[in-house]
Amino acid sequence: MALSKLRQPLLALALLTAPLASLQAEVLDRVAAVVNEDIVLESELDQRLELVRQQIAARQETRLPPEDVLRQQVMDRLILERIQLQIAESQGIRVSDRQLNEALNRIAAQNNMTLPQFRDALMAEGQDYALAREQIRREILLTQVQQSSVNRRINVSEQEVQNFLDSELGQQQIQAEYQLRNILFALPESATPEMIGQTEAKAMEARRQLEQGTPFAELAIAVSNAPNALQGGELGWRRESELPQALAKAINKLSPGEVSQPVRTPGGFHLLLVENKRGGKVQLVEQTKVRHILLTPNEIRSPEQTRRLIDDLYQRLREGQPFDELARRYSDDAASGSQGGDLGWTQDGQMVPEFEQVMNSTSKGEISEPFESRFGWHILQVQDYRTQDLGEEMLESQARNSIRQRKFSEELSNWLREIRSQAYIERKI
Repeated sequence: MALSKLRQPLLALALLTAPLASLQAEVLDRVAAVVNEDIVLESELDQRLELVRQQIAARQETRLPPEDVLRQQVMDRLILERIQLQIAESQGIRVSDRQLNEALNRIAAQNNMTLPQFRDALMAEGQDYALAREQIRREILLTQVQQSSVNRRINVSEQEVQNFLDSELGQQQIQAEYQLRNILFALPESATPEMIGQTEAKAMEARRQLEQGTPFAELAIAVSNAPNALQGGELGWRRESELPQALAKAINKLSPGEVSQPVRTPGGFHLLLVENKRGGKVQLVEQTKVRHILLTPNEIRSPEQTRRLIDDLYQRLREGQPFDELARRYSDDAASGSQGGDLGWTQDGQMVPEFEQVMNSTSKGEISEPFESRFGWHILQVQDYRTQDLGEEMLESQARNSIRQRKFSEELSNWLREIRSQAYIERKI
């Protein structure tokens, strides 16, 4: 394992997160700056400077700026972080251990490790794991306070969404993508009518062989004149706008698995296989209507008592007691509990993995056995299935997110300038 692959993610995090002074050297620090009622210590400044030097050194093509310039930039970053952390504290924003552990697991996975392996690797490099945890916690906290403060300043109107969808970029997003294979029967520029007829007949015969079960890739290798013939005619994912007009028109109404009729272009006759399709105005999504009962351990009910209660509720459901009545009485999910446990229509990606796994393996009308997720203990019942076209809704959502992301970047800069201008800052060194 190359150490640079492991170190890079944490160095990137550390650029945004100052180590806690209590975890550092025991020597008495000098105050580097006063920020409202808080301080930045000289040791924090020195430690951040060293981390930034390492980060820049890792980019071999980037030179270090002059020391005084670098020191000024790092001090500015520390001051701005202090102000944001003060805002987080005043707003009661916290990072739970669960959130922190999930972030650590993601970083470990990016390095192809388990969390214990990641911890051991850090320690082998001489890094303090407890310090790394606090650095990552602080980065998450900074992200949360930025999102909380900036998002409330952003509004995306329906007209902006429509304008985006009508724009060139929006039109590109609307277009469907097709995973394609092709077979080309080439024609010379000076082809005679007889040659054209013979070539079209070859294309029709090839299509007949495909209908009889000949694999497309096998036939492409055998008869195609296209440069990708030896790859089985594979074209990969293409948007309609990336194809000649005649080919785009030919595949527009094809479903995955279907082959086009021979399509004439200046280069010859094409057969196109649509292997898969994604995006576009029509996006059919499989949805499940589900309801659940959730029990969460709390100060009054221990984990053991919670497990006993969910088992008791499961037994009562099996005996015929109404699901909606038990959900209203016992569920700790207040929003769905008041609706008899109803979660409405859901689709892949909306629920936590444990919930989706049980939901997808439960038949219509069945009640699942109790299972645990990070939210607590659940019992669910699958009520129905349907296939829904969410194309327009998803396109509008994508457009809204694109606009919001652009506005967020702009508004974040404005917000950071504002909070800095409103803070009391006194530099000591």
